[in-house]
Amino acid sequence: MKTSLHREIVLDALLMAVWRRKLKGTVLAHSDQGSQYGSFDCWKFLKKHNLEPSMSRRGNCWDNAVAESFLSSLKKERDRRKVYHTAEEAKAEVFDYIVDVL
Repeated sequence: MKTSLHREIVLDALLMAVWRRKLKGTVLAHSDQGSQYGSFDCWKFLKKHNLEPSMSRRGNCWDNAVAESFLSSLKKERDRRKVYHTAEEAKAEVFDYIVDVL
């Protein structure tokens, strides 16, 4: 987790997913239309790791329903129940939640 959403955080997250999942075959990588997802570096990474880019359509919230559902569950189950005193504490909690879900 970082304090801003630049392409580096997207590439870090994708690299972690590729490394942890040991992907076999082409996998769909769905995103919204944020500039970090449309960057040359991101598209180059997707191609290199056999990830098929899929970008949501402008104004169509249903395209990203799975991610929205996940974030809603995270907020309900972890985020709203606790006050985080440091960014590191919040990062650890989110990481633990993601690991538990996967």
